[in-house]
Amino acid sequence: MQGGIRDSRSYTVFRAINAALIVVICFVTLYPFLNVVAQAFSSEAYIRSGQVNLIPQGFNVTTFSYVMGDPLFWRNYGNTVVYTVVATAIAMVLTTTFAYALSKRHLKGRAFFIGVAVFTMFFNGGLIPNYILINTLGFKNTIWAIVIPNAISVFNLLVMKAFFENFPTDLEEAAAIDGLTTYGILWKIVLPLSKAVIATMVLFYAVSFWNSWFAAFLYMDDAQLYPVTVYLRNLLAAATGTEALGAGSGSGDSAQVASNVKAVTMLLTVLPIICLYPFIQKYFVSGVMLGSVKQ
Repeated sequence: MQGGIRDSRSYTVFRAINAALIVVICFVTLYPFLNVVAQAFSSEAYIRSGQVNLIPQGFNVTTFSYVMGDPLFWRNYGNTVVYTVVATAIAMVLTTTFAYALSKRHLKGRAFFIGVAVFTMFFNGGLIPNYILINTLGFKNTIWAIVIPNAISVFNLLVMKAFFENFPTDLEEAAAIDGLTTYGILWKIVLPLSKAVIATMVLFYAVSFWNSWFAAFLYMDDAQLYPVTVYLRNLLAAATGTEALGAGSGSGDSAQVASNVKAVTMLLTVLPIICLYPFIQKYFVSGVMLGSVKQ
C-alpha cells in the first residue's frame, strides 16, 4: 500500500450510501422545478393531456411573448427591483444596528426592548387598523407602504442578536483602546467579520420582499406602481377565469396562455433569486471567524 491510509470497508459503504441518498434528495428537490420549466415551454395540447414531464413537449413561447411583450410587465418588474433593493437596505440597517445594541448585556432596558420585539411576533394591530394607519400616514400608493411595515423581521433580529453575542469581545476591546467609537467598531471590526450572517439576512429579506404581493395589493391602487408579483397574480387570475369560461376549448393564444400561465409566472418570479443565490452561497459555508482572535 502506498501514499496514505486505506478506507475501511464500512466507511466505503457509508460513503456510497451517503452519495446515493444525496443524489436522490437532489432529484426529488429539482424534479418539481424542472417540471415547471418544462410546462412553461410546452404547448397547450400536451399540457392538458398530461404528457409534459421533464422535457418540454411542442415547444412554445406564446405565454412568454404575451407576458414579456406587455410594457406594464417591465414597469412592474422595475418597481419590484427598486422595492426589493430599498426595502432590503433599510431592513438590514435597522436589523443590524438593533441586533448589535441588544447583544450588549450592559445596555440599560435591554430586557424591555427584547420583550417589545418578541411581543410583535405574536400580536399585531390587525388588517383594518394597519390599513387605516398606512392611509393616515400618507403612505398609500408609495414605496413606504411596502418598506416601513416590514422593515424589521423579529426572527432575523434574534438570529443576528445571537450571532453578535458570540462575537469575541477581545477584538472590540482592542479597537476601543485604539480609539474607535461604538459605530467605528461596528463598521470596521464587527461587520467585516460578519459576512456570513449578513449575506444570509440579505438573502432572507430580499426573497421576502421580492415575493411579497399582498401589501402592494392592499395599499396601492395605481397599476403603474405594482410590483411584478401583483402583475403576475392578476394575469394568473385573468387566465384562470378565461379557462373557467371555456376559452380553453378553442384554439388561439388565449388558450395557450391559460394552459401554462402558472408555470410561466412561477418561473419569472423565482428566476432572479436563483441567479442571486450563487453569489451568496459561499458565505453560508465559509468560517465566520476565520483568522480572528479566539476567546
